[in-house]
This record gives sequence, C-alpha cells and structure tokens, in this order.
Amino acid sequence: MKNNLMLAGTLIFLLSDFVTHTIQAQLPISPVVVNDFNVPLSMPWAGGLDAAQYNEVDLNLDGILDLLVFDRRGNRKLCFVNQGVPGYISYTYAPAFAELLPPLYEWARFVDYDMDGKMDIFTYSPGYSSMMVYHNISDNELKFKRVVYPYLTSFQGGGYVNILVINADYPGIVDVDGDGDLDILTFWGMGSFLEMHQNMSMEKYGVPDSLDFMQTTFCWGQFAESDESNVIYLDTCLVSTSNASTSVNRADRHTGSTFLFTDLNHNGLMDMLLGDVDYPGLFALYNDGTPEVALIAQVDTVFPANTEKIRLFSMPAASMIDVDNDGMKDLLVGVFDPSLITSENKNSCWLYMNVGTSEVPEFQLADKAFLQEEMIDRGSGAYPVLFDFDGDGLLDLFIGNYGYYVSSWYDNYTLKSRFTSRIGYYKNVGTPQNPVFQLWEDDFGKLSQLNLTGLIPALDDLDGDGDADMLVGKADGKLLEVINNGDGTFSVINDHYSAIDVGDYSAPQLFDLDKDGLNDLVIGEKGGNLNYYQNNGTSGNPQFEFITDSLGRVNVTSDLSYDGYSVPCFFRDAGGTTGLISGSEQGDLFYFTHIDENLTDAFSLSSNLNALLDTTGVDFDRGIRTAAAVASLRGDGALHMLVGNYSGGLELFNGEVGVLSGTNAQKPESTLRIIPNPANGRIHIQGIKAGSGVSALYAISMEGQSISLNGIPTENNGIVIDISLLKCGIYLIVYQTENTIRTGKLVVTP
Repeated sequence: MKNNLMLAGTLIFLLSDFVTHTIQAQLPISPVVVNDFNVPLSMPWAGGLDAAQYNEVDLNLDGILDLLVFDRRGNRKLCFVNQGVPGYISYTYAPAFAELLPPLYEWARFVDYDMDGKMDIFTYSPGYSSMMVYHNISDNELKFKRVVYPYLTSFQGGGYVNILVINADYPGIVDVDGDGDLDILTFWGMGSFLEMHQNMSMEKYGVPDSLDFMQTTFCWGQFAESDESNVIYLDTCLVSTSNASTSVNRADRHTGSTFLFTDLNHNGLMDMLLGDVDYPGLFALYNDGTPEVALIAQVDTVFPANTEKIRLFSMPAASMIDVDNDGMKDLLVGVFDPSLITSENKNSCWLYMNVGTSEVPEFQLADKAFLQEEMIDRGSGAYPVLFDFDGDGLLDLFIGNYGYYVSSWYDNYTLKSRFTSRIGYYKNVGTPQNPVFQLWEDDFGKLSQLNLTGLIPALDDLDGDGDADMLVGKADGKLLEVINNGDGTFSVINDHYSAIDVGDYSAPQLFDLDKDGLNDLVIGEKGGNLNYYQNNGTSGNPQFEFITDSLGRVNVTSDLSYDGYSVPCFFRDAGGTTGLISGSEQGDLFYFTHIDENLTDAFSLSSNLNALLDTTGVDFDRGIRTAAAVASLRGDGALHMLVGNYSGGLELFNGEVGVLSGTNAQKPESTLRIIPNPANGRIHIQGIKAGSGVSALYAISMEGQSISLNGIPTENNGIVIDISLLKCGIYLIVYQTENTIRTGKLVVTP
C-alpha cells in the first residue's frame, strides 16, 4: 500500500497550485479523487486531454478572457473561467459553458474578425476540407451565429472557391499586412508553399467586419517546406508569384502543419511558429520583409532558447495566452496530430511562461501536463469499472486504457509510436455517504510488463479462494486470466482464456445477467455487438458457455463509424430492474431497457438516459470510444454514471455526493515576496526568518527535485539567498514552519 508522504504530498500540491495553476477546486458535490500522496485533484472529472488546442474567449461576459481548450479527440470543448488574479493562474473548470458553444470539428481558432471586442470562431467544415465561421453575438449570454455556408471562400483564379484547409492543417488567422482586418494563411493541400488569402474588408469597405478574401500569393514568406520531412528551404518559390497559378508544381504533397503567427522580435512583422506532422518540435521562422511582402530569412530549429526545447510527438500546435494575468502572453503547446496511435497523451499539454517582455518574449518551460495533472488522465482511453475489491463495502474504481505513450521512431519517413496499457486502481478510502477515490496502484497487477494495448478489466473470484481475480480484455480480442495470489501480487495464468476470441478489442463484463446467482460473461468488441457467455459452473469456478454474438441485437455502429467499439455496462436500479449502457466509437452512450426475461430477443433502445440519472438536458455524446460505469456511489439507490473517453479521462453524471475531506494537505497562508524576480544571482525574500530551528526553506524544481536553501538574515526581517547554483527554470520557493507554509514562484534566468 502507498504511504501518505505528507510533506512530499504538500510540496507537490503547492508546486502544482502555484507554479502550474491556482485552480479553484470543483464545488464539493462530487466524489473526491486524490493522488497517491493524498493530495486532491481540483478537477478530477474534467475528462482528460490528449490533443489540446488553446483559445481565449470571454465565457461569462465579465470582461476577462477565459480559456477554451478544444480536444480534437472527439471534438470536446473544455471551458475554464479565469478569475483574473494578477500574477496567478486562476482558472476554474466550468463545463456548463460548453453547451453554449457551437459544434467544433478537428480544429478551432477563436479570433475577433470584426473587431467588436468579442471572439468569433473559425473551425473545420467537415466534408468540404475548408472552414466555417461563427459570429459572436453575445448580449447577456454567450451566443454564436453561423455566418458562412457551407464554407469560407476566397477569390482565386477568376472566381470564388473554398479556402482549402485539410483536417491535418491548423491555419493562421491574423492581420498579416497590418491593415486592420484578419487574413488567412494556409498550405495548399498538395503543396509545400504557404498561401495568403488577404482580407479585402478594409480595402473595399473601410471596416473589418466582412469575410471577403482574395488569394494574393501562393508563396508567402518566400520559403518552402520539404514534401518528405520538416526541412525548410529559404528564398525559394521556384517561380514568380505573378505566375503562381500556372507554374507551381501542385504534385508536391503536403500532409499537415500548424501555424502560430506573432511578432517574436518586435520588428513590426509577423513571424511564425511552425509545427509539422510526424515531428515533435516547433520551428521559429523570422520575417525580415515588409508588411506587404514577407520574407522568411531565418529559421530557429531549437525553439525556444534557454530552456527545454519543445519535443512533443506529434505535430505540436502553439497558442499565445496570458495564463497568469501578468500582461504578457505565455506559450501553450498541445498535440495536433489527428492520428489516435502516434501521439504523446499523458504529458501532452506543455506550458512555457513568458519571463521576457510583451515586446520580446522569452519562454521558460513550466509544465508538461498543464491542467491534465488536476484531472484523472490515463493516457489514451479510459474504461471505468466499479467493484468492491477489498471487501469493505465501498465501491473502488478501476480504469483500463488503450495505453500510455512510450516512444516514437521513424520507419522510412513514417512515424511509428509504441503504447503500453495499464490498469489504474483507485481505492475508495471514504465512507458510504462520502466516497473518496485515492490512486492506490497506477499499474494494477503489473500488467504493463506484458507490453499490451487495450486492457479492460472485469473482476470476480474465478478460483474460489475468496479474493477477486480478473478477466482482462485486450486489443487482439482475447482475454487474459489474471489470478490474485492473495499477497498483493497477481499472476497471468492464461493469455487466451477459454479460447475466447471476439476479433478485436474485447471489452468484458462479469454480471449476473440471468439472475441465477452466478456472474455471466458479456464481451463487447470493435464490431459493435455483444457476445454472451452463460455461466453454467459454480461460484468460484465459472464455466462460460457461448450463447450468442448478438446479445439483445445490440449494434452501436453508425453511419459515422463503421466500427462500434462496444463496451457493455449492465446494471440494476434500486428496484432490481436491469439496464444496459454501451459506449461506442463515435462517443454516443446507448441506453437499452427491457432486458429481464428477454435475453433471446432484442433489447429496447431508450432515449431516457437523462431521466434514469436524474439529469437535465445533458448531451450523452462524450467524445470518442466511450465507456460507462453505473452504480449508486453513496448507497442510497440513486444511480451515478462515470463515463470514460479516448482522451483518458472520466466524467461524472448525477454527482451530488462527496465533500472535500479526508486529506491533511496543508495550504499556504500567504505568498512570499521575492525581489528581484526573475533573477539570476541573489534574491531577497522579505518577511521571514531563517535558522530558527523550526523552519525550513526549499526550492522545488519543475521535475519535483527539492533543493535546500540557506539565507543570510537582513535588518528588515528578511533573508538574502544566493541562487547562482540553480539551473535556469521556474521554481517554487517554500518556507515552512510548524504551523504554516508560505510559497512564492521564482524564475531563474541565464
């Protein structure tokens, strides 16, 4: 069992709270989730993040820009209200605002195209390889109106045609020529050159509120990107821009890029940060031309300087957002790669704080799991199971996954990546009325040693010795038989249990379907159907007999998804009536009724999931590859539902249980005043005393390393500390006495 290392836990809590984010905890109406140091997560049920894009928009119309994180894994919209505390990252998770936003697909840019002070939305237009636009018409509530049908056009080659943007491109939407309206830059779908679609609003109408574009160059910046790699060629367009429409070789392939346009060196021209599909870094391209004719004259391939280089597989996409309300834009970087099986997932949200100026930013890496670390995030895929493992009468939480990202390599210019699945065990250390899930084992049963993917557990006593064993689904469609040794260890005794093979992605559940007192076996699969094996054995010695591969005639495929990835969750309500909720590839949760006494016929598909969970107006399309766990978490018969998705997180529905208790983690009473800051030699900390014998002074690095500090007392009740031995980066300075902890963020510069 994990030790509750309270000092370490306190420091980790403080580090995340002040260096990464000072996010207020969710309202105490949900089950608490704490990490293995007994430190509570502030937003455990936010659903995880895999491929995050960051945008600013005023969600609550208070005049402060909030944070909208768009995760393309299932087109999820995560809303965070900014408390606007100067010098602090102070976001609060606010999921209700997501329902006020329009549907977003693949990518989204929030920009104010009509310069009315409200962020509008440009997003991918499915089926057209282009973009659509929503105008922000908020008055006393957040509102958007679509203004482009079916896609945005530009005058090209004698007529208006769609601005081509494939789903693997993240276009630039910015005022490139400095005339007061927003232009669009994007790679042509099969080319190595950057097209500029100039906004003609100011030229034609004198105001920026129109979406009237003209392609003015096919080779903005006079550079080219290799069609086989991320190599950049400068001072090349092959042909003059005046002959672009007839002379450029359109056979050159282009497979995806991300853009962020900003003035990096304060010369009044738009530079760019460029990410490329299959590659982990961002290149900084510096513009030495004019507003009318851009010229990329320098490429920095190790951006940013004086800190850890961005290395985020695959295809990083950057945004500039003032996350700590200090008036300077910071750098947020997420994964953009549309592939589900090539990208980093667990640590895929990198935050670089701006320690320079607004005019000439300098970035220092502060976090690799911004926001993620305050959520349950199990990498790619989250398959929840509620089961009382330790027999204490409380439901514990187990979470399978597709896998954690491990590494990447190139095979003939093609990116390959390796993932390894593991099961998380969150022990319920609360009470029947107040569940508290603590991360007990990150790799339950040590199954990651098998180097498999797609592990989904089902638990029961399989060998009659009184403890819980596991049948574990996996990507190859077979089942692992994992026996509990009774001493805290497990043994895999069969990697092809009972010769069962459902094809791909077996998702087992052990449940007494026929109400004979024995748990039967139901298995979902990639095909979207359910396989039923009746238990004709005894308790502790199951014998599963195949009955049908079309239980209830369930099929969760759709016109949008040829595959189903069914994940069954049978449950019973307080009256003993059986229900079924199945996850699916496209993200919908399918609710079935009329199951009891009807195992040989079709179950009834119901639209009353809101009524079942006593929720109102909830959309139960929760991303992609969803999975559910349903139970009464507080033991009063009211059902609650946990829903996992491919981004590795869980969401909770009907969660009016739990209060923030059962943790002794100290919180700081006040922050330290550190002068100067940033610093690179000595610092002065005011208002504390060192060397009293009852205090401790530490610096905590971003890697979690604790460094003891010694100070020289000053006359004005403070200390001076030599920090010349600290490496460049961001640190948490912690001053601890018997009764208090005070902290401050310190940026150490070169």
